[in-house]
Amino acid sequence: MKIIIGSDHAGFPMKEKVKAFLQDRGLVVEDAGTISKESVDYTDFGKKVASKVSDNTFERGVLICGTGLGMSMVANRFKGVRAALANDLFSAIMSRRHNDSNILVMGGRLIGDTLALQLVETWLETPFDGGRHQERLAKMDIE
Repeated sequence: MKIIIGSDHAGFPMKEKVKAFLQDRGLVVEDAGTISKESVDYTDFGKKVASKVSDNTFERGVLICGTGLGMSMVANRFKGVRAALANDLFSAIMSRRHNDSNILVMGGRLIGDTLALQLVETWLETPFDGGRHQERLAKMDIE
């Protein structure tokens, strides 16, 4: 699986840990930035990741900002993107099972690194249930 990851300055330290975790699992990871804790606009990095998931260059993405709220808002503007803000395990699981989320968003200022890695692992390993949930997904896209 190829994954693209991005963050703003508030999510940068966590992004680096998540990126290493994904690479250690043998996944191909593209880092869309940012590259430091220097202040940047989260929108720039949210767009980079969401556009690459939207056009199917990457199957999944991970975004991290201070709260996860801004990145979620940016990413969900892209066709076919289902970005899920998950700062707890139940949300990560259900975002995959019922919503087939393709971008995991986390708040770097809200959760610790240990939980972040648990969220990523759980999110990657949880399958989509399909069935009635697929029918609901079809209703999400606005033509």
